Amino acid sequence: MEEGPYKYIRDGNGQVSRVIRIGTRQSQLARIQTDSVADKLKELYSDVRLEIIGMTTTGDKILDTALSKIGEKSLFTKELENALERNEVDLVVHSLKDLPTTLPPGFTIGAVLKRENPHDAVVLHPKHKGKTLETLPENSVIGTSSLRRAAQLKKRFPHLDFKDIRGNLNTRLRKLDEKDDFAAIILAAAGLKRMGWENRISQILDPEDCMYAVGQGALAIEVRARDEDILEMVSVLHDPDTVLRCIAERAFLRQLEGGCSVPVAVHTQVKDSQLHLTGAVYSLDGSDSLKETMQTSISAAAQKSPEGVDELLQRVGVTASKISGEAQDRAERLGIDLADLLLSKGAKEILTVARKLNDAR
Repeated sequence: MEEGPYKYIRDGNGQVSRVIRIGTRQSQLARIQTDSVADKLKELYSDVRLEIIGMTTTGDKILDTALSKIGEKSLFTKELENALERNEVDLVVHSLKDLPTTLPPGFTIGAVLKRENPHDAVVLHPKHKGKTLETLPENSVIGTSSLRRAAQLKKRFPHLDFKDIRGNLNTRLRKLDEKDDFAAIILAAAGLKRMGWENRISQILDPEDCMYAVGQGALAIEVRARDEDILEMVSVLHDPDTVLRCIAERAFLRQLEGGCSVPVAVHTQVKDSQLHLTGAVYSLDGSDSLKETMQTSISAAAQKSPEGVDELLQRVGVTASKISGEAQDRAERLGIDLADLLLSKGAKEILTVARKLNDAR
């Protein structure tokens, strides 16, 4: 039965419980990620019924074009947000890195879950078992659909060739294994781990070789901003360190006006109450780059919000009312300051050229 925007169900004993409908992409990885969130919610709220609704997004349909060429920021999220807006679902589970840094009005990220390993991984063709990017033969072809990965790795491993590869994880692994087109492909370690394919990881790339994408490895739950019940319900899933790291990363990207179509990379860590953010921008071939690191205190002192700091405020699309507003503000400021530093050194020019060259490809 429907009552207002919500759906309720009555069981055999006449008990009425609310049904929470969770929207997800149809891919196997998306389903696994959504199931993991549903399991956490079931543990916390045993009386709530959960229903998972799978959808196909534009990004899932356009498989013959490099993501960076399509140029649409909400490629994997638009259809899911439409369902959220029409009250067909109550929350949506995304990979945070798919969510634009500015969300459409009326939506917010109500939870950012504890981050899986955010680094990139090398998956080798079986015939190259035991090798690394360093030791692969001259002109070996490496598959990646990410300008960020290609830019960094071209510079670091000039003996290799980089070509686009599209499709979900299953498709990419099949393209690698069943043909001889690629010596290796680069994928997010987090996705491989969630799929149970850790044994395929030949090498994890450390930040010196390849820094990761903004939000990589973290899951986000998007909800209607005015839906206080649901916001309250999912807010317990926030992981404080991940939230602060991702607010800094997203603020950095937003200030640079970067998206899928430009090579921007980050690395963050929380150490001794300090949040460290390294950010970089690259030309398409990696020959031109700017990279800087800054830090800010998120100590216990910063965990107490002074008067006038609004915890319900969205910061780069994230609402985290149970985490100190002061610490969130500092994380956001860190991202903005680091972006401004790179912009003052010429980041805009590097990104503009990269964008133009990519559009012309």
